[in-house]
Amino acid sequence: MRDKILKILENYDYDEISIGTLGSHSALNILRGAKDEGFRTICVCRSREKIIYESFGVADEIIEISDYSDLLDQRLQQKLREKNVIMIPHGSFNAYIGRLDEIMLPLFGNRELMLWEIDREKQREWLERAGLKMPKRFERPEDIDRLVIVKYPGAMGGKGYFLATSPEDFYSKARRIIETGVIREEDIVKAEIQEYIVGANVYFSFFYSPLLDRVELIAVDRRYEPVDGLGRIPADVQIEAGLYPTYTIIGNFPVVLRESLLAKVLKAGESVVKVSKEIAYPGMVGPFCLEAVFDDDAEMIVFEISARIVAGTNVGIPNSPYSYILWGENMYMGRRIAREIRMGIERGRLEELIY
Repeated sequence: MRDKILKILENYDYDEISIGTLGSHSALNILRGAKDEGFRTICVCRSREKIIYESFGVADEIIEISDYSDLLDQRLQQKLREKNVIMIPHGSFNAYIGRLDEIMLPLFGNRELMLWEIDREKQREWLERAGLKMPKRFERPEDIDRLVIVKYPGAMGGKGYFLATSPEDFYSKARRIIETGVIREEDIVKAEIQEYIVGANVYFSFFYSPLLDRVELIAVDRRYEPVDGLGRIPADVQIEAGLYPTYTIIGNFPVVLRESLLAKVLKAGESVVKVSKEIAYPGMVGPFCLEAVFDDDAEMIVFEISARIVAGTNVGIPNSPYSYILWGENMYMGRRIAREIRMGIERGRLEELIY
């Protein structure tokens, strides 16, 4: 697959490279970053979201589609190839397209690792091989003997996630959520059941640069979810009203971590990159995110990895404390991606960044 993509890249005019992405998720971040690095930008978006990219003026060209899966259309792909487009994948590529092997366009990053991301078994293998501590996993609802969180495959943004304390509680809540249409019966069958670790949830967005051979901490965030609103409602009222909000992500907050904890975080990022080179050649390229929780003892438990830009990096525009300390200038994930592509072109090493 990669050989075919590199063959396409050989026919590109490197002086006329455009940066493109789907109009969704973190597109504003990606496109603004590309413009800051001097690239022409192309946004492929649905008609209903066109107003966003027109309003913010980050796209030099907007290509309208009716559905995200239209990116698989061969005529559209040919049009993008003629424009020398390098596509930047984000969560919507996994959530709404999935068939990454049918995108015959140069993608920044490693599309094979994106497939590891959406496979819970492979994701766990990756993190465990990196030596990271993870929550206990339950193979069946019948095995639940403590507080757990129920998740689903792919980049669903927390949609339909719920807490359960017993097998009966699991089936009761699953049935209720299916009835509301939030998730499907088959989602429950594929659900990941993890021990719920009580602590502070923190999300670390890294960038691995093959050109500089270093792991960079670009931004740190936490999520804002409907369940956060429960804190305003007394427990007895919650129970009487039958309130069961889930974990759909509404937005993100920036976080600055206690400095003494950064050593754990940076070592975790480096370990994940090292293992990525063993499981999916050429390994990590560009952005990735470790989703973790710190317990009462400040121990770091990692429960998920994303092998591409995450929406939480949007809190780091135009910089985060970490990216500014590292670069001494405004630097955020969208711009960091474009900077790496720019460096790849200038150094004659662009093909190392493409899959």
